Amino acid sequence: MSEFSSFLLGTTIKCIVVIAVLIGAVAYTTWLERKVVAHLQIRWGPSRVGWHGLLQPIADVLKLLLKEDMTPGQASKFLYVLAPLIAFVPAALSITVIPFGNVAHFGSQTVRFQITDLNVGILFIFAVTSVGVYGVALGGWASNNKYSLMGGLRSSAQMISYELSLGLSVVSVLLVTGTLSLGQIVDLQGGRWFGIIPKWNIFVFPLFISFFTYFVSAIAETNRLPFDLPEAENELVAGFHTEYSSMKFGMFFLTEYINMITVSAIATTLFFGGWHGPTFGPLWLRGILPLFWFVSKIVAFLLFYIWTRGTLPRFRYDQLMAFGWKFLVPLSLANVVLTSLVVAWRA
Repeated sequence: MSEFSSFLLGTTIKCIVVIAVLIGAVAYTTWLERKVVAHLQIRWGPSRVGWHGLLQPIADVLKLLLKEDMTPGQASKFLYVLAPLIAFVPAALSITVIPFGNVAHFGSQTVRFQITDLNVGILFIFAVTSVGVYGVALGGWASNNKYSLMGGLRSSAQMISYELSLGLSVVSVLLVTGTLSLGQIVDLQGGRWFGIIPKWNIFVFPLFISFFTYFVSAIAETNRLPFDLPEAENELVAGFHTEYSSMKFGMFFLTEYINMITVSAIATTLFFGGWHGPTFGPLWLRGILPLFWFVSKIVAFLLFYIWTRGTLPRFRYDQLMAFGWKFLVPLSLANVVLTSLVVAWRA
């Protein structure tokens, strides 16, 4: 087998494994959210389907697959079907450039826990995730329902507004590191004292303002409480996908949770050292432990997402837009200027 064929086969296997794990993680993130919020509100949550309700996500998937797939008679059918795909595919693509572990050795085989390390990885993520806005706008428009159209416009305006502060918050990390490669950004946060103790050389401490603006913008970008204006608790569905059912609705639902995992993975990579953490034991365990630390950090962010949903009230729409344009954007710009001055002074 040629070197290119071997590379292509390895990349294909990585993609299949990562997508399968990602979809499974989304399914059980819904279970985790329902259980954690239930315990916050002194309820049981899912408890009947499987032990502690662990089979509930499988039951939900089967329900979505078996439900009747209805299409409005006056809908623009091609764009109506295309909209969930436009929302889903960019969300799944963005995970391909994130390093989720170090190099592991299994006998004579060497495996790098990253699908591909682009030298412009962070730009790739912002490029593909920004396309997801079209899925939301088209979903509302193609349904030929005026309420869906207004819901799509409202959701698109929210996503575009907070995407600006989200992008500006990352600029400070790029100024400090001087690279757009996510792998190199993670490597710059590594290191050990005396060759044993991991250094806490993570960017969340010197760049806390950047992390704050990033994470608040990410919560709004993924339409989560207290910024989930597209969907209220007393509504069955969000505005832009009112007319969707079965797995087309499921793809919008899937996209929201994939975006949660993606922004948590990016926050881990940019501000919390990525896969870096204590390693010990034999060579194969040293290869697996970085993956464990990376997943643990993502789970911590997801628990924070769920905690905010169970505790914070919802913003009004005018408060949501004012907070983004009048507070987060000026704060992000001021932080970029301050970081630039500090970097130039140290140089």
